[in-house]
Amino acid sequence: MPPEQQRHQSSLSINRVFLKSFIGILRLLQILLGAMLWATIAANKYEGSVHFVLFVSVFFWLLTLALYVLTLLDKQDLVPLLGGDRWLLSNTVHDLLATMLYFAALGIMIYKTRKNSFCNLEQYRHHCLYKAYLSAAVFSGICAATYLLSGIYGSCRKCRGEQTLVAT
Repeated sequence: MPPEQQRHQSSLSINRVFLKSFIGILRLLQILLGAMLWATIAANKYEGSVHFVLFVSVFFWLLTLALYVLTLLDKQDLVPLLGGDRWLLSNTVHDLLATMLYFAALGIMIYKTRKNSFCNLEQYRHHCLYKAYLSAAVFSGICAATYLLSGIYGSCRKCRGEQTLVAT
């Protein structure tokens, strides 16, 4: 088999390994839940500190999507300063930072939900953001949990001295 076909075939097998790996599945969950969070917020009127929640969700959605695509295509060596041997550490730092900011977003959404809890009554006829804020709080909490899980996973792999995100 020519070297080009071997290289192409090994690249495809690495991609399949990442897709079926624990971190690959977590990344997909993070992308889907992050999109659901910012879509929930953006579809409703929001004000004040909810702008921060929207920023966090969109920023980490885009960043996680980029990390996912780069790892899927096995192109992490192309990222200057963060790729190559530092890719596992870069992903772990990303996950732990996302965890902290999503927990802050969760706090904001819990506060906003409680603040609007008065309009959860059937007799209340005006526009109310209670359900949207409650949904956003749930998505924020689940996003924070998935990022925490992947941060712990990356930390464990780094402490064992491994250099790659996925075991091959």
